[in-house]
Formats: sequence, C-alpha cells, structure tokens
Amino acid sequence: MDRRDKNNYYLDIAEAVSQRGTCLRKHYGAVIVKNDEIISTGYVGAPRGRKNCSDLNYCIRQKLSIPRGERYEMCRSVHAEANAIISASRESMLGSTIYLVGIDMEKGGYVENGNCCSMCKRMILNAGISTVIIRDDSENFRVIDTKDWIDEDDSLTGDFGY
Repeated sequence: MDRRDKNNYYLDIAEAVSQRGTCLRKHYGAVIVKNDEIISTGYVGAPRGRKNCSDLNYCIRQKLSIPRGERYEMCRSVHAEANAIISASRESMLGSTIYLVGIDMEKGGYVENGNCCSMCKRMILNAGISTVIIRDDSENFRVIDTKDWIDEDDSLTGDFGY
C-alpha cells in the first residue's frame, strides 16, 4: 500500500474541514501547517452568533447575481483562510503553509481554478504565510509562493474575480 504524500494528506484534512461550511455556493476548508504541525483550521461560515446562509436558505450574492471573486462585502460569511488566520498567532504562522480545498456546491466537484480572493491574499501576506497549496482534484494541486503575490500585485491592475 502506498503512503499518502504530505501535501495530499493536509489537503484531505482541509477537505474534511470544508464539510463544516455553511455557504450555499462554495465550501472551502483551510489548514495552516508549520514544521509538520497543524496550527489551525478554518471553514466558510457566518460570524459567530449570526445566521448562516444555510440557516436562511438563500445567498444574497446569488440573489443579486454577483460573480465569483467580486463584491465580497455582500457575503455573510468569513472565508476559510480568514477563519484559520484568526485562530492562530502570527508568530506560529511565520513561514507556514496554508492548504486550501474548495467544493462547488452546485456542481458537486472541486472549485475549478480555485484561488484566494484579494482580501484573503492580503491577510495571508500579513500573517507571514509563505506558501499556499490549492487542490485541483483528488490527487493534483498547485503550489503558490506568496512572494509571487507581492511581485505580481494584482491589486494594481483593477482586475476582478479569480
């Protein structure tokens, strides 16, 4: 029996974390790892004490036909990356890796070309996380050096979405 590689092992955990998500559109799970130790996890959901979209049975962004990657201030949820960052100290995140898995609730598979939104990119940079690993399918993933987000600053282009 072949042993699961480390990246897919942590992505599998992020995928399990995503199952707690309450967004009607996408379930994302995030796991922050440093020195082969899980620092924190996060999933998509409304702030503590507020009703989730799954409780309300509607998504305001969906009702307003807001495209993916735009107008996140309209979303009721805190993103998985943000929730994982909130739950960890900056010191523990310096030089860490965040593993990210997105499940498209409408299509039933992995989010195609999943990526961090512009707000989460900024939080990841300020948290000191150095690497982002995003699952594309059950075996394949992309590795992003967050330094690339500094060198290729998409916030200067005015492009929306991802």
